[in-house]
Amino acid sequence: MTNAQLTLIQIDNYGPWTVTPEPRREMDLQTLQSRLFADLAQFVGSRDGYVFFTRFDNMVAITNGLDAEDHALLQESIGNRYPVTISLATGVDAAPVEALEAATEGLQREGSAQDGDRREVRNGGYLSGGDRTDEDVQIAHFDVNDATGKYTDRLNEFDSFIQIEQGYATLMRYLREEYGALSFFVGGDNIISICPAMDADDYREAIDHVEAEAGVELKVGVGTAETPHEAGMDAKHALERCRHDGTIVEFARPIEDVELATD
Repeated sequence: MTNAQLTLIQIDNYGPWTVTPEPRREMDLQTLQSRLFADLAQFVGSRDGYVFFTRFDNMVAITNGLDAEDHALLQESIGNRYPVTISLATGVDAAPVEALEAATEGLQREGSAQDGDRREVRNGGYLSGGDRTDEDVQIAHFDVNDATGKYTDRLNEFDSFIQIEQGYATLMRYLREEYGALSFFVGGDNIISICPAMDADDYREAIDHVEAEAGVELKVGVGTAETPHEAGMDAKHALERCRHDGTIVEFARPIEDVELATD
């Protein structure tokens, strides 16, 4: 059974800050957001977690392996180097979306995202070492079949972007509604999903749904491990097998092997 630890990262009072004392230049805001994401990704990534930008003023991280001290240090580092602060809340659940719901509720209880008095909140629970297993995190790495030949080398960039985004949006909604998984576009034609314990048939059904609804063909590599980094690297290797063998679903390890390893 998976056991995902999700952290919601929210910039404090960001909306009002962007227009105080007057509206700030948009490219300055975009630069701040991109640099902040890069610093968050480096910090969390160095501790074997993943961060996804979502709307930039709100970001989602899978942080299995990070504890309260790590989260406090992250807040301190950002507060020392940026004109804005961040609040963090964590949740743990077998279903990633439920973990994120718990984190969201914990942050919302402390006040609005645009409350000038709510700063650097940190709350929620963390997976202790004794509760962690090597099947806590299931990462699925999706890739569009022949995106270069079908889109990049045939369409202008904006139309290529539309096609890829339509596939992403369809997959994102389907996996969230059917399985409680969370999916994130990570550039190019790649999508990473944080999933509960899904099997090969579940992934095939998701891929069939996206092709039927959006006309985008996908393949996926799946990894299961103790940390997001381990699971994600396993997923990348499994995806390479898809490319090499012409398959659409590959697991880094058969799911029964993962279960046997924890018995």
